[in-house]
Amino acid sequence: MESFVSKELDDVDIQILDALQKEAQLSNVELARRLNLSPPATHARVKRLAGNGFIDRQVAILNREKLGFDLLCFIFVSTNIHQAEKLEVLEKELKSMPEVLECYCLTGDYDYLLKVANKDRKELEAFIRKLNRLGITRIQTSLALREIKYSTVLPINEPHHPYD
Repeated sequence: MESFVSKELDDVDIQILDALQKEAQLSNVELARRLNLSPPATHARVKRLAGNGFIDRQVAILNREKLGFDLLCFIFVSTNIHQAEKLEVLEKELKSMPEVLECYCLTGDYDYLLKVANKDRKELEAFIRKLNRLGITRIQTSLALREIKYSTVLPINEPHHPYD
């Protein structure tokens, strides 16, 4: 890792972050054992990393399909809202929608990309109607047919190889 991050993080910090992002439920004792550190030293490092913002939160990732959310959609939306205050209201609304798993402000043809989980087409239709009431001018919905890769793991412990 280069840049200012490498000045703040040593190799042990990187190993801790990498282990926790892959197995968040690791006990402090097990993490310490894997890193050949004492449990108090490991705990202090984890607290420092969290306090410095390197760890946002630790969560359980649920199986969407087992819970009945069979429809995963990527929805591109455009709006003709340009006033900062109204955009803040729109973004607050998008954040509050439980169906929206992720939301990104984009460059290019569309203003936002939403990753949305619904149980069925009826729920998706109701969700699109909610979007229409927010002042969305253009919507393009793509349904995910199957998942090829899903990961929350950042490649922080991988050697850097520029693409050929």
